[in-house]
Amino acid sequence: MQPPVYLPESPKFGKKENVRQARYYEILIYYVIASFYERSMESHRVQDMMMLMASKIRAIANTISDEDVGKFITELLNAKRIYVMGAGRSVLVAKAFAMRLMHLGMQAFVVGETITPALDTGDIMVIFSGSGRTKTIADIAETATEIGAKICLITSNADSRIGKISDCIVIIEHQRDDVGDDAVEFEIRQMMGDHKSFAPLGTLFETTSMIFADAVISRLMEITKTDEIALKNRHTNIE
Repeated sequence: MQPPVYLPESPKFGKKENVRQARYYEILIYYVIASFYERSMESHRVQDMMMLMASKIRAIANTISDEDVGKFITELLNAKRIYVMGAGRSVLVAKAFAMRLMHLGMQAFVVGETITPALDTGDIMVIFSGSGRTKTIADIAETATEIGAKICLITSNADSRIGKISDCIVIIEHQRDDVGDDAVEFEIRQMMGDHKSFAPLGTLFETTSMIFADAVISRLMEITKTDEIALKNRHTNIE
């Protein structure tokens, strides 16, 4: 039986004190507990982590709403043009999705590129954002709605700034840790060694979003009766 761990009480901080300092004090406590029980991920094989990610993605796939996916696909099929957007690693997922939409013969553009045309009524903007509240992305989304475009959000957080103005939402990840301060989320995960998302920052969301986007393309191929030969004909030939 493990002996009890006695830790000092967290100091009392007044309203004018640095709240962030108090938060890091809590993290220190988490770290002591984690070290005491020798919780560590250092012994895991890369292949084992791949299998764990695959199992998590499978679990997430089973939670995605058929109704939400159906509405998303309907919006894609009815759109005049499709604009995609994301920040950080999510923008890489968005660009890959835009490329596949182009291969399908749809008009798809990446927001922020120099050749992206003006947005108009009848267009939709597909946003990949785990938090749903990245300021730069939210600002652009609000501008898009003012223009008259529809917003489709792929996210972990429907109750967010972007989520509140979206016409369709697909919830991708339900397994993010409940951490009030995003700035210290990674530190808590690393120190505890026992977090639900287990991968650094938004890795699981982005990886799952990429697979989801490819699966949507597969479904669109079925609906539009587009075979792989047609996709290859639109693939770049100047590499």
